[in-house]
Amino acid sequence: MSRSASCAELEQQLTEEDRHVLQAAQRPVALDDRQASAVAARIELDLRLGAIFTRFQTLTLQTLGGDLATDRIISYGSCQFPTLGFVVDRYFRVKNFVPELFWSIKVMHRREDIDVTFLWRRHRLFDRMSVVILFERCIGARLAKVTKLQKKPTSKWRPLPLTTVELQKLGSRFLRMDSQRVMKIAESLYNKGWISYPRTETDQFDRGMNLRAIVEKQTQDNAWGPYARELLNGAFRQPRGGRNNDQAHPPIHPVNYVAPDTLEGDDRSVYEFVVRRFLACCSDDAKGESTTVEIEYGSETFFASGLLVLQKNYLLIYPYEKWESSQQLPRFTVGESFEPAEANITDGETSAPGYLTEPELISLMDANGIGTDATMAEHIAKIKEREYVMTQSSGGNNAQGVALIEGYDSIGLETSLGKPFLRKEMEIKMKEICAGTKSRNDFVQETLEQYRHVFIRTQQQVELLKAACRKYVFGEGG
Repeated sequence: MSRSASCAELEQQLTEEDRHVLQAAQRPVALDDRQASAVAARIELDLRLGAIFTRFQTLTLQTLGGDLATDRIISYGSCQFPTLGFVVDRYFRVKNFVPELFWSIKVMHRREDIDVTFLWRRHRLFDRMSVVILFERCIGARLAKVTKLQKKPTSKWRPLPLTTVELQKLGSRFLRMDSQRVMKIAESLYNKGWISYPRTETDQFDRGMNLRAIVEKQTQDNAWGPYARELLNGAFRQPRGGRNNDQAHPPIHPVNYVAPDTLEGDDRSVYEFVVRRFLACCSDDAKGESTTVEIEYGSETFFASGLLVLQKNYLLIYPYEKWESSQQLPRFTVGESFEPAEANITDGETSAPGYLTEPELISLMDANGIGTDATMAEHIAKIKEREYVMTQSSGGNNAQGVALIEGYDSIGLETSLGKPFLRKEMEIKMKEICAGTKSRNDFVQETLEQYRHVFIRTQQQVELLKAACRKYVFGEGG
């Protein structure tokens, strides 16, 4: 075999990741000193701020005795504390929630052996007498008139290509494992050559990537192989493109095929999720038809909606999302009048929000710039490890975490350590370093000066922090 033929054969065996590595090696560029300076500044500040506040908290609160007098470290981190703050904020929203009574009107009608429920356009009111008056106007009118009939095609969009943040959120929601576990498995699958690099912010595939070749590798599987073959036989669609591209790594996708039964437990679940997500991205949107009927009854407007799913498309391979047909509406005509079979006043009360879930927490961190896609899971794991928060399944409590956030909030800092704003400001200034509008030294000194004021104020008001610990950790005074 000639050398050129051998090279051509080798080229065909390369994965997209391999080609990126080769291209990078063949076209080296100068190191971006600005980005390096920004990263170095972040490392320096995280170390210095974490060390001083951790030492202060640990030594100060150990004097209270009890569980706090042990060798436990009461750590601080500029990402760790805002993460804890999100959890504590939701805890107080649940704890302090007061339900409120509300009333609504529901209209029902039967036609063509189909029971139709019309919902009130106002949804609900919190004044019973107002609802009674409006209800009596409806009853007094006797007839309802069809004012609008809309039937139109609708779609459920296929998912965007998979990013690290989405993998952590969806893995926690659908695969029943925490985000840190999901990432450890993803990294293991990457190291074994089964999936692409799992730390990426990119949610758009490069047009030059041969996605069909990736699909073809999955045709041998018993579960999703037939679907992959359908894609290659004409159903393939170029994936949707999101707004993010880190210019470093493509979205997470399968690189090679591995029979799921050769993987164990959670490894199999994560690999299957990555494969199904990728195949769903290369599919068509789900198609359906929605129908809405709007009626005027008295002085009020009511509506009923129906959905008919015509083509499931990507939903056939992606069981993590649901889109089901509802009961079809009977025929109505605009302008016709009818006497409703039934109309009632219903009542209820508002319900408290649930405790923060891990997917919700990751979304809040992402929206507020707390941590990177590569570190969010670590920050969540850290506040669990420190026992600042507990999962409901663990049966523990989050007294220490509540005490720390409540304590710092009560000090009256201009920006509490439990809020995301200080860290968010740091991230904005690091971008200024990358843009060349701020030096590393200026950024470090400005941030240290900002936190120095916070530290001095905390020292002066430390009794408030101790009082919060006595209240929540030891149950004193409240």
